Amino acid sequence: MSKIKNIKFITKKYSYKKPFHIANSFATGATNVEVEIETEEGIKGFGEASPSWRVCGETSDSVVSLLNKAKSILNGKDIERYSLIFKEMSSFIFSPSLVTAIEFAVIDALCKKNGIRVWKFLGGNKNEIETDKTVSISSVDDMVTDSIKIKREGFNIIKIKTGENLSKDIEVIEEIYRKTKGLRYIVDANTGYTPKEAICFAKKIYSKGIDISVFEQPVNRYDIESLKLVRFNSPFPVCADESVKTKYDALNLIKKEAVDYINIKLMKSGFSQALSIIELALSSNIKLMIGCMSESSVGINQSVHLACGRGVFDFCDLDSHLLIKEDKIRGDFVQNKNIIRVKP
Repeated sequence: MSKIKNIKFITKKYSYKKPFHIANSFATGATNVEVEIETEEGIKGFGEASPSWRVCGETSDSVVSLLNKAKSILNGKDIERYSLIFKEMSSFIFSPSLVTAIEFAVIDALCKKNGIRVWKFLGGNKNEIETDKTVSISSVDDMVTDSIKIKREGFNIIKIKTGENLSKDIEVIEEIYRKTKGLRYIVDANTGYTPKEAICFAKKIYSKGIDISVFEQPVNRYDIESLKLVRFNSPFPVCADESVKTKYDALNLIKKEAVDYINIKLMKSGFSQALSIIELALSSNIKLMIGCMSESSVGINQSVHLACGRGVFDFCDLDSHLLIKEDKIRGDFVQNKNIIRVKP
């Protein structure tokens, strides 16, 4: 047995290198909560919660307020019986980022105890992944300049934020394509379009001979019928992000044939729920991408090991640690331009 004897929460604040602007949201920084679990043997496991008020109604303060509750539930639990711990964490339904941090910290400690890497414990499918890099909303010139810089940095996939101004968005995509031709593009409207705007955007971009690999969350997260309407009228694959937080959300979208892709983010689902969503998608021939909120390299580490372990994601949008000011990479991975590789 290897019982948990202590849990620590450590709050850390980060600033973005430049303001991060998406549809109807603007941020200059993020406050995350690192979780440290220690067993009676002195083995430590680490995770990170990067809460999102916009998506999940979480804040760093709400996460920290749950420390005593987490201790009361988890102290004395055996990490080797991690499935029972996951069941206990299901009661933290309104704090998915904390659920992820604790669940991953438990797995991290378990793997250290048994001398196995987390990515191998999760399947060991590959030891590296390719990530995109994101261009947030700003002026057309700034977005084009950022895209050119991303290409020069060695990235092959650019994620472009849209959703606030349809005509400007079309111009932005056209100009970015003209200056970075040969790359792949993910367009993320972050719920910003009406169904008509989303369909108009997709058809106009297609008519210009520009290919979009993924058209992400074009409409309101709760309007599943409109998401399906866009899917069946878009020449590009449609992906759900904000519409999917739980495995039940994923099942509903799959049953309604509303999406081509699901974007899994650990911070909105929890680690064990993410594993369930993966299996639902695979069994339904729905494609997958993996994304992030505002994690530091500690939090991105969680998604890197999941992505490498399972090996099922067509696209990895794991770049938040590149967008914030952080002294060094503290996760169990190394990064070379667009390639993220787990440490040997």
